[in-house]
Amino acid sequence: MKTYDRPKLDIPKTMFERIMDGAAIGAFFGIVVYLVSAWGVLPEQVPAHYNAAGEVDRWGSKWELVMLPVIAALLWVGMTFLEKHPEWHNYMALNERNIEFQYRNSRLMLNVLKNLIVPMFAYLSYRSTKVALGEADSLGVMFLPIFLVLMIAPLIIFITRSLRNR
Repeated sequence: MKTYDRPKLDIPKTMFERIMDGAAIGAFFGIVVYLVSAWGVLPEQVPAHYNAAGEVDRWGSKWELVMLPVIAALLWVGMTFLEKHPEWHNYMALNERNIEFQYRNSRLMLNVLKNLIVPMFAYLSYRSTKVALGEADSLGVMFLPIFLVLMIAPLIIFITRSLRNR
């Protein structure tokens, strides 16, 4: 089925998707409030980049901390827009028999990914603030493996589901 032939189906969001959206929005506003409240005590130089072991390898202006929630918000909004248009997504095996399942599966994958990204960015902002204030040394050696698992596992799960339901 060609992209331009795909029907636009009206598939309402599930309760799970709405709860995930709410949790991510909560995490976003929580980190914004935290950064605003900590702003006055932050030093001028804060962690701006970490190596694979979670150790600071570049320091930058405290204004760089503002970029993390901004990037998270832009990703969330962009992925929400794409989530509303599953007919634009790329599919390996789409036909009339499985179109509704494939649309739901693809939309749910985007929902899960976007709603995992925001709390990860919130944690990164929180932890960077703690490092800047001298209350922590690093992100920790487990940040990168956990982040990678949280980004790759949903992809594997949802691609497997898509292939099983050809």
